[in-house]
Amino acid sequence: MGDLKKWVNKKWVDIGAPKKNGKYQPCGRKSASGSKRKYPKCVPLAKATRMTKGEKASAVSRKRAAGNPGGK
Repeated sequence: MGDLKKWVNKKWVDIGAPKKNGKYQPCGRKSASGSKRKYPKCVPLAKATRMTKGEKASAVSRKRAAGNPGGK
């Protein structure tokens, strides 16, 4: 159970929607239908800072191509 708690407590950010100042927006969006933001690709902040620009672009494109595989 401790590992799950660590996983949840990490700061998750959306690498698909970087801000102009180089920082990241928090993961998620309020509503898929009312949002102008595209499908989010979320990773822990520590991983996002280690990824290259190409790795981020590749991860985001794979996520958006897959869409939402899960149902409600």
